[in-house]
Amino acid sequence: MNSKWNVVFAAAAMLVMSGCATMSSEECLATDWTAVGYEDGARGYTTERFSKHRQACAKHGITADFSAYQLGRDEGLVEYCQPARGYNVGANGGRYYGVCNAHLEQSFLEAYNAGYHLFTLRSNVSRADASINAKERELERIADEIRSKEAALIDKETPTEERILLLVDLKELSERTGELEEEIRVLYEERAYHQVELDNYRVTVADYGY
Repeated sequence: MNSKWNVVFAAAAMLVMSGCATMSSEECLATDWTAVGYEDGARGYTTERFSKHRQACAKHGITADFSAYQLGRDEGLVEYCQPARGYNVGANGGRYYGVCNAHLEQSFLEAYNAGYHLFTLRSNVSRADASINAKERELERIADEIRSKEAALIDKETPTEERILLLVDLKELSERTGELEEEIRVLYEERAYHQVELDNYRVTVADYGY
């Protein structure tokens, strides 16, 4: 990026930090719309983003400059529509809104899809981990409940009627413990499978050089 666009990018970054929804009339008057367009293009936004800027400034009676905005956005999209960026967007689970020109889109999409597949494989492992953790927490809770009911069962002051109910509860809790242990075993197998998939794919995408 040349020095001109370094300045433009910095100006746009300051605008984004201030928040378009709260732009004052002074900010709208001072806005470099080429800089804003560049920033939005570099982030892969559609022209719908300009509508939000326009509406924010219209509240102050100030007209946004679409021509200048589009000029900057076109430059920003050149930066955005690179394979490395596409891969990073996909790998982080980001969405692509079809903003790249035809001569850049194919290589961008190939990289984006590669990154998104990595995101999917990571998500598979994360979901398996979350399910395992949830079921192990339930198993611990049931173990605590079993200990509590067993203590009540052997307590000499526990009435006979209550002992019968405790035995029924303990039977059900024991059955649920067995179910959970089997579910956890299956989940660990699934997690291991997903982890192998992820590890193998990481080796593959490393060769792509994104």
